[in-house]
Amino acid sequence: MKTKLTAFILSLLCAMSCLSLAGCGKKNKAQVYFLNFKPESASVYEEIAKAYESETGVKVKVATAAANTYEQTLKSEIAKSDAPTIFQVNGPIGYRDWKNYCLNIKDSKLYSYLSDDTLAIKEGDGVYAVPYVVEGYGIIYNDSIMKRYFALPNKGTSVTSMDEIDNFDTLKAVVEDMTKHLSDLSIEGVFASTSLSSGEDWRWQTHLLNVPLYYEFIENKDYEDPTIAGLNSKEIKYKYAKNFENLFDLYVNNSITEKTLLGSKSTTDSMAEFALGKVAMVQNGNWAWSQVSKVSGNTVNASDVKFLPMYTGVDGEKGQGLCIGTENYLAINKNATEEQQKASLAFLEWLFSSKTGKDYVTNKLNFITPFNTFSESELPNDPLAKEVVRYMNDSSVKTVPWIFTSFPSETFKTEFGSALLDYVQGTKSWSDVEKTVKDKWKSER
Repeated sequence: MKTKLTAFILSLLCAMSCLSLAGCGKKNKAQVYFLNFKPESASVYEEIAKAYESETGVKVKVATAAANTYEQTLKSEIAKSDAPTIFQVNGPIGYRDWKNYCLNIKDSKLYSYLSDDTLAIKEGDGVYAVPYVVEGYGIIYNDSIMKRYFALPNKGTSVTSMDEIDNFDTLKAVVEDMTKHLSDLSIEGVFASTSLSSGEDWRWQTHLLNVPLYYEFIENKDYEDPTIAGLNSKEIKYKYAKNFENLFDLYVNNSITEKTLLGSKSTTDSMAEFALGKVAMVQNGNWAWSQVSKVSGNTVNASDVKFLPMYTGVDGEKGQGLCIGTENYLAINKNATEEQQKASLAFLEWLFSSKTGKDYVTNKLNFITPFNTFSESELPNDPLAKEVVRYMNDSSVKTVPWIFTSFPSETFKTEFGSALLDYVQGTKSWSDVEKTVKDKWKSER
């Protein structure tokens, strides 16, 4: 009898132990499922998931879509019972396709971390996705050369610092006066070459065009987001064509290279001219530092590499910031359980605010983040990346978003670039260029 009782007790204890283990297993089941967009970052996210579990006990499942298959993978995964709890949308355009799956995160810490909340994807009073990595572009300048100009005893302007250049008229006056003092400044041109060879004109037909069309699209009150306004515009007025011409002409007329030779120049040529100290300014983005720093014979110190917004003379442009944007936004699956939603937000908030998480973001993912949780010492060791963050954190300026994602096609951009080359070579008038932009937008849309 005693033996049977002992066996029964042991069996009961065993059963209870199994139930306990099963319960623990259920409790430790992955609460967070992150569908990663960037294949090049897959191994880093796996490390991050392990680090997070080690610190919090919460498992994070990371799956990575193969290159150029993210939308297809998301469509497949989102339909499963164990669907991603964190996924990516491709900006405002991508949000339109996935809005029925995006949780309103307006009251989350993650949203409160944004340095510039205009970068978030919003609809009505809700916030549905936030960027996790950003890039910016504008006019890059060599501060050392600019200081030489401001110190000239015979300069023709009263401008004494870059802080005073906050509109097109002042920029134009300074640039044209610098052109008169090239030898005094030991440079060959104020601006680097306006590259217009085939495939090398994207800085103008995409990035520069972004500015005047942004100002046109924000006047369309049918849409809250200028990118969506652009996407829904079957035609454009090209209302601020003159403003594009203002800055483009300033580049061309004060360049190191004669107009007739611009059709043979590349972006690489431009960045080398800047790196070698031959010019004071060049339009490009924060990614350009990797080029500048690697040019053989580079004379530009990292501490002298700064950004200036692309002023074009639009009314009220004082306070304009850099063109900052991304196509990479994170969203929380609103169809996940409340527990999963909270766990997913907690993971992202840890990633972008904890010491461990931020170290991964900066030093292994190499992201410029739009979050105010990163101190200056925690930013990428890149002068232009730091400049982008500085502008994002400056409440006195307003970022110009990337609305070029709404452009109708590559053909549109190619035709515009070709028209710009014809313009600088004198075979087309500016009115011809304007007509090309409007006609090709309409036909390509």
